[in-house]
Formats: sequence, C-alpha cells, structure tokens
Amino acid sequence: MAPRTLETSAADFLPERKTLPALRTAVQGCRGCDLYKNATQAVFGEGRVGAEVMLVGEQPGDQEDLQGRPFVGPAGKVLDKALEAAGIDRDDVYVTNAVKHFKWEPRGKRRIHKKPSGMQIAACRPWFDAEVEAVRPQVIVAMGATAAQALLGPKFKVTQERGKVISTGGIPIVATVHPSSILRAPDSESRHAEMARFIDDLRVVAAQIKQRRRAA
Repeated sequence: MAPRTLETSAADFLPERKTLPALRTAVQGCRGCDLYKNATQAVFGEGRVGAEVMLVGEQPGDQEDLQGRPFVGPAGKVLDKALEAAGIDRDDVYVTNAVKHFKWEPRGKRRIHKKPSGMQIAACRPWFDAEVEAVRPQVIVAMGATAAQALLGPKFKVTQERGKVISTGGIPIVATVHPSSILRAPDSESRHAEMARFIDDLRVVAAQIKQRRRAA
C-alpha cells in the first residue's frame, strides 16, 4: 500500500465558513488521516472567540475521547489549578490540541496514549490554523514537546526554552510542559516542584497578557 500523503489532509474537510460552530461540526467528518478509525469522536477546541490565551496540547486523552471535550481528564484538573494559581481567568482561555483524535494502543482493558506521527500532526494542522483565525488569541501556549514542535519546528526543545516568550512574526508563543507530565512525576516532592515550574511558566503568559492590555 502506498504511504498516505498530505494530499488527504484536514484541509479537504474544512467548512466554507470557518466559524467555531461550523468547524466543531465539520471536524467530526474529518478523514484527513487514519486516526478517526479507532477514536470515539473528534475532540475540538473549547472556549470563546476573542479568548486572550490559546492553550495547545498534543491530543485528546481517554476521557476526552469519550466525553468529546478537551482537558476534562486528570491533566485537565492539573491545568485548571495551575491557571488559577497563575492568575489566568479560565474564561479568557481557549483550549485545544494539535491532533483532534485520540491515538492509543490497548494494554489489558485500558487504552494507553500513543504519540501521533509527524504526518498525522501535519495532516491535522489546518484545524488548528482555522481555530487561531477564528479565536484570534493574544498569546499561544504550547504544552509539551508535540505541540511545541508542531508550532516551532522539530528541533525545538521545551526543556531548554520553556517559559520564554517566542516571537515568530505572528502571535507570541510560550512553550511549557504538558500537565500530564506532572502527573507522571515519581513522588509528591517532584510533583510539587514540577507544578511550581508549570505555574511560573503560566505567570509569564499572564504578564504578557497584562502588557498587551496596557499597550492596547
């Protein structure tokens, strides 16, 4: 079988009017890559037009796939706590993922997250670009290596560049860890330290928003 090419990317499935409601409906019919075959549904972003901050993760998890909403599982609870601690109003945030379908592999009775391929990430990019165009955020936060490399290139290192405001000629981007990585910390002391660093990164975002408000 010939390898799948980007000729079958999500661009073929975008609606003519790229409003958030139209995009949210259209994404359920996306066949731009093969991930739809084993997912319950596509999980589109959530938030309002004009949200100042857009948070981007890798892909939906198990609970997100079942409920059809982003960041409703354990990582979402970590994220909510960190946003509150950083002084970012959840109503001013739009949350989404670089990939809209859950990629997983079975392990016993559980569905275990599996990292999407570069081609799957690239195939899904038109949905993200349409979300940015519709929401028009002031700052984008890339959470985790997959999201950061999707936006900033395959050589980008979150560990080296996290918490910095990166100007790419368009919307400023701040990279940080994915909240799920905090849950994987080996002990409570490590989790506490990682959570503190995550909050510090989000405080950079909060400061950037305040700065842009003053300049407006």
